[in-house]
Order: sequence, then structure tokens, then C-alpha cells
Amino acid sequence: MSDNQLIDRFSETAINVGAEVIAVDSVAQAAEFIAEKITGPLLVPAFASGSRFKLKAVLKKAGVAVIDSDFRAEAEQAAAGITGVNFAIADTGSLVLESTAEDIRLATTLPPIQFALLDPEKIVADGMEAVVPMRQLHKRDERNYIAYITGPSRTADIERVLTIGVHGPKELFIFLVSGLSNDFLEM
Repeated sequence: MSDNQLIDRFSETAINVGAEVIAVDSVAQAAEFIAEKITGPLLVPAFASGSRFKLKAVLKKAGVAVIDSDFRAEAEQAAAGITGVNFAIADTGSLVLESTAEDIRLATTLPPIQFALLDPEKIVADGMEAVVPMRQLHKRDERNYIAYITGPSRTADIERVLTIGVHGPKELFIFLVSGLSNDFLEM
């Protein structure tokens, strides 16, 4: 598959499972979208591409209230969370995050909205192609948490009725940002 076909396939599949996929030219453009979308504070944990692109400063400049410390105490009041992504899988529309850091887990599970920054170069076709980056992640640290996020949180274990947002965010926005990071080991 060509790069454009991978992006199209990932976008189509992610949309089919309830995510919104938005191609942006920059982290600043993503920040503007976030500022328009949320009315409360945003959990912004530390992650490599976010630091490199000065995500916290860009979000503040766009008018977003940023929570960047004391996540356990503040997470419950957050309107949304944002993280990077290690890589994505096109055939399932899934995001894969190394989420050993508690702040990453809190930002992706507690707020009602999740934003994810993904470099389109880090989209693999399927689970078989995901084996190589998964091995790299486990080789770097044998004991880490890996999160697979496929659309907004959903469950049907309450009287077999599909419910969105019970065990995590009700909305998932994936920003495709070219040039963010092509390193599968970094978010």
C-alpha cells in the first residue's frame, strides 16, 4: 500500500469506529481546533513530540487552559486530554500508545474527550506490520503498558446495550500532523 492509501484506509476505519480524523498543517492548527471544541481545561502530559513542538505554549496561546501537573487531583475536572501516538494500525483504525506513565493513562481514559497527535508516517497496514514496532517498544522496556485505542470508549455489558463513554472518552479526535515524529519509539 502507498502512504496515501494507508492514510485513507486508517482514516476510513477510524471514522467507522467513531473517531474523527483531521489533517492539520501544524500543531498550532490542532491547538486552534481544540480551543474551539472544549470549554474546560486540557490534560497535557509530557511526551517527546509535544515537548519538541512546545505544545503547552501553543495551546495556551490558542486560549486553552492547560493542566500539566498534579494529574490525579485535576483529571476529574478536565474537559479533555491530549497525547501523541507511537503508531497506528490502518485496518482497525487503532492508535497504539506506550502508556506506562500514569499521566498518559489519565489523559487517555478519564476526560470525556481525547485528542491524539499522529504523524501519518507512523501508520502501519495491519497487526502483522505492527509486530516490528511492538517488539522495539518491548525491547526498550520489557515491562511497559501498551494501550490500543480504537474509537471512543464503548461497552455493551450493561444489558447488551451499546453505550459510548462508560470506560473512557466519549469522543476521539485524531490529528494527522506531518513531520511530527517518524520515530515509532516516541510519542
